[in-house]
Amino acid sequence: MSAPKAQLEKLPRSVQVLLAFGAIALAAFPLVPVEGSDFYLQMLTQMMILAIFAMSLDLLQGVTGLVSLGHAAYFGIAGYALAFITPQDAPIALWWSLPLAVVAAGLAALVIGFFVVRTHGIYFIMVTMAFAQMVYFLFFDNKALGGSDGIYVYFRPDASALGLDLESKTTFFYLTLVLLIVVYAFLRRVLFSPFGRVLAGIRVNEHRLRAVGYGTFGYKLAAFTLAGALAGLAGFLWAAQTGFVNPELMGFHMSAHAIMMVILGGMGNFAGAIVGAFAFEYVMHVFKDLTKHWQLLMGGFILLVVIVAPRGLLGLGDTLLRRSRKEASE
Repeated sequence: MSAPKAQLEKLPRSVQVLLAFGAIALAAFPLVPVEGSDFYLQMLTQMMILAIFAMSLDLLQGVTGLVSLGHAAYFGIAGYALAFITPQDAPIALWWSLPLAVVAAGLAALVIGFFVVRTHGIYFIMVTMAFAQMVYFLFFDNKALGGSDGIYVYFRPDASALGLDLESKTTFFYLTLVLLIVVYAFLRRVLFSPFGRVLAGIRVNEHRLRAVGYGTFGYKLAAFTLAGALAGLAGFLWAAQTGFVNPELMGFHMSAHAIMMVILGGMGNFAGAIVGAFAFEYVMHVFKDLTKHWQLLMGGFILLVVIVAPRGLLGLGDTLLRRSRKEASE
């Protein structure tokens, strides 16, 4: 069962080389003395966390064809899980706080997904947003859960059992980089597994899959749960880095943020989600420095990319590389 060629599931060698070069450049960045290095280190860490978040959504949107406007709910739930279990006077162990937060997000996605994956098309989009708004207002209106003011995470998780000090910005940067690579490798493996092929088939023609005997409900629910758990991983890292969580992490704007990153980079291959996250965050920082009306510029930039590169920045890069290679051979 083959997916549409436009998804760029099989990345060209040139794109693979560029991705490997990007990973090496990230790994070398903390070793290069740069003025304001702490700021850039934290900004890159944030970009990598959002890249994990975007990849989790790409599993639904790009691979399975399910557009969720409530994906940020699981991102925020994991962040709140870390905030609730972290004492105010001591850090909590990484080895059990991370799995607990991811499982909390995954269970929430399982329960919500049991209802929403029964719907299709625009109804699926609206129901995911409705459930996410319910979760948002549950935390926003409840003082026992922090209310609109949010909750502080006073300590980053304790990873001394692994010989790591996560209070160090550099150590946390490398941990995030390792997790980014692991999640990408895992999702690429899922993409070409029998499970991933069924998900791609659901995107192409769910009715045909049902006709040949596949129980698509179970596959969609599994994808929804896995995507929620991976969003939880990103939310855990976000809360650990920033030391603060609030209901805005679960809001519609955060979900739309992830959708824009996936569309910007190119859907269905996970590398596009990484490229989209880095590009979106970088361009947003540039526009914020230029004017207070940066949203107008950001909207224009995204429209331009969608018009010029329908397959996203990764697809545009592949097209330009092929064209330059053809011209060089001539």
